[in-house]
Amino acid sequence: MTLHRFTRRTALNLGLWATFAASVTVATAVQAQDKYPSKPVTIVVPQAPGGANDAIARIVAQKLTEASGQQFLVDNRPGAGGNVGMAAVAKAKPDGYTLVLTADSAAVINPWLYKTVGFDTLRDFEPISPVATAGYVLVANNSFPPKNVAELLAAAKAQPGKIAIASAGNGTLNHLIGEMLQRAAGIELLHVPYKGASAAVTDLVGGQVQVSVQSLPSSISFIKSGKLKVLGVVNQRRVAALPDVPTIGETIKGFGQTPWYGLFAPAGTPKAIVDQLQAAVAKAVDSPDAREKLATVGCEPFKSSSQDFAALIRADLPKWAKIVKDSGATID
Repeated sequence: MTLHRFTRRTALNLGLWATFAASVTVATAVQAQDKYPSKPVTIVVPQAPGGANDAIARIVAQKLTEASGQQFLVDNRPGAGGNVGMAAVAKAKPDGYTLVLTADSAAVINPWLYKTVGFDTLRDFEPISPVATAGYVLVANNSFPPKNVAELLAAAKAQPGKIAIASAGNGTLNHLIGEMLQRAAGIELLHVPYKGASAAVTDLVGGQVQVSVQSLPSSISFIKSGKLKVLGVVNQRRVAALPDVPTIGETIKGFGQTPWYGLFAPAGTPKAIVDQLQAAVAKAVDSPDAREKLATVGCEPFKSSSQDFAALIRADLPKWAKIVKDSGATID
């Protein structure tokens, strides 16, 4: 009998310990899930190293690493204008440990340019936060007579289809902004596509073409050295790097485009993680050193809620659909 009572008591105790151990395990697992990030986070950049998107991602990654105590690592996955990296993150586990920081072109323009992109921007991603806006300018060769937008419009109307406007290639952002400019102003320019912004700027400086829409990262050194002149700022507001240069919209009412860079997570990522990242990014880009570093690549901080960022994307998609259709640009 004693042995029997001992066995039952032991079994009961063992059962209680097992239940306690299980509860501790569950509580520990929940606690680990609640603490984000608990391991390194990968930020995919769907463009090659060295460009503005890469530079912005590294600025943000460093600030998030400092704030969280966990590594935020940049992983460049270029290809197909950003489609390769975007598609990879769209298929990633939605746990907050794989993100993508991209220029607006990959998220809201590529779906209309390419027959297949491998993702659906609205369906496959959780918009976390915009990060920065990029300065874009209409620049001209120094020997080209017009000194501002009004003079360019007059020259273009006097010589329809004669003034050459260079771009980084068919369907690129600077090509499409050039198309927007022509439609808004009612002028006709001669589009000359190049294989990249660098080649376009080189020929612009050399005088083979007269004008081009360029990002500040690709053109600011030529502007500062006096090798190119700025006719106007593409953005809706004047940019900090060139505070005295008027926007094109100050001459052509209603014209203005402000390219942006933003951070996304795969669809289904918990809202708590999205909210935590949004707050961390907003704080990161508002720091003085981040502002200074962004300025070196011709960019400015862009702070917004996840909800407003999502609304911006929903508005940009149909807008760019029309611009791409009107331009006739396609990429297989």
